[in-house]
Amino acid sequence: MMTPSEIVRQLDQHVVGQAEAKKILAVAVYSHFRKSAKALSDSVELVKSNILLIGSTGTGKTLLCETLSRILGAPFVTADATTLAQSEFVNNEIEAILQRLLEKADGDVTRAQRGLVFIDEVDKLKAVSGRSRAASGESVQHALLKIMEGSQVRLKSGNYIDTTHILFICGGAFVGLSEILKNTQTYGFLSFSDNDNQEILNRLNARVKPTDLLEYGLVPEFAGRLPVIARLQDLSKQMMVRIMIEPKNSIYRQYREMLKGDGVELAIEPIVFDQIADLAMEYKVGARSLRGIFEELMTDVLYAIPDNPGIRKVVINSLFEPARLIAEAP
Repeated sequence: MMTPSEIVRQLDQHVVGQAEAKKILAVAVYSHFRKSAKALSDSVELVKSNILLIGSTGTGKTLLCETLSRILGAPFVTADATTLAQSEFVNNEIEAILQRLLEKADGDVTRAQRGLVFIDEVDKLKAVSGRSRAASGESVQHALLKIMEGSQVRLKSGNYIDTTHILFICGGAFVGLSEILKNTQTYGFLSFSDNDNQEILNRLNARVKPTDLLEYGLVPEFAGRLPVIARLQDLSKQMMVRIMIEPKNSIYRQYREMLKGDGVELAIEPIVFDQIADLAMEYKVGARSLRGIFEELMTDVLYAIPDNPGIRKVVINSLFEPARLIAEAP
């Protein structure tokens, strides 16, 4: 099992920024698997700590979880809470999630029982008075309680899966939670001596409390199953630029490797990444829009190269100018 710092270093190679969220996630995952291993050998009952990731659309919640599963080599599946809420047969949908986890583990029940399940958009399950979705949202929260805490679930395939050591990570944008936090932070932690560390006090005051989640609309039992909470920061323009360039599998590196296979060098000026980031910031969906804009930028290039085998270099000076296709000397 890797240490938390090793997990963070691995995450840094694939996910830009979100240092505090990475640290919280790494420690929680490390502790979970240590507890899981200890539970196999000791008689002491160890309670697992599921995780809640709070962040706007496109800040990297799903990417963090997917990357984490690859680092750990653990089976991983994602589910959408809104899909569960719209289903008449919630328990069947939950069983289907666990069935997919078993399939990701190649049918190995033991591996599946040490897997990760990411449930996105749990904030959409909140109870809202006077709206028809409220009842279904609450019912899904209650349906998830049993498997999040740990239970034996019989699948349609006939297999039984014990969810006791499956780590559940829930995510959501939680729009409006900031307003709730403004009110609750009025009575926050204060410094009473010069020895008090202001950074620690600020972190304590900024943390999301179970009472904040209850006021938002989560039922007490569901909020109680998510004791570890990490907040992801909204992406800045600079972070957007870094996302396109720095990660191991960044979109820029992907296209450079793709064209390199055809003997073509791809060179994109720094201003182009700034222009793409500016456009993405206007769309207000985080990093999700970066790939679409970048692929549109490359469309004409990829259209031309197969018909012109003499091209050896592509230079892009601006998002708003055609790319320069440079052919080898005759």
